Amino acid sequence: MTLEIISPNEILFKGEAEAVTMPGALGSFTVLKNHASLISVLKAGSVQYRTPGGEEISVEIGGGLVDVDNNVVSVCVY
Repeated sequence: MTLEIISPNEILFKGEAEAVTMPGALGSFTVLKNHASLISVLKAGSVQYRTPGGEEISVEIGGGLVDVDNNVVSVCVY
């Protein structure tokens, strides 16, 4: 699936990811390929994702929103 992590100033990441774990307002959740469409508020914490090569990467965020649709995960953070 395609992951985009975007802040007001820059694109922090745009590429392929196998799994994305995010700090949702009601608790942490993970998105995998073919996940159902959703929109969620994110609280402060870390967005963690795994690349197809198996690399685990973590990005600290102050909060934001995520939109999941058709294997595209768009994360807008601040």
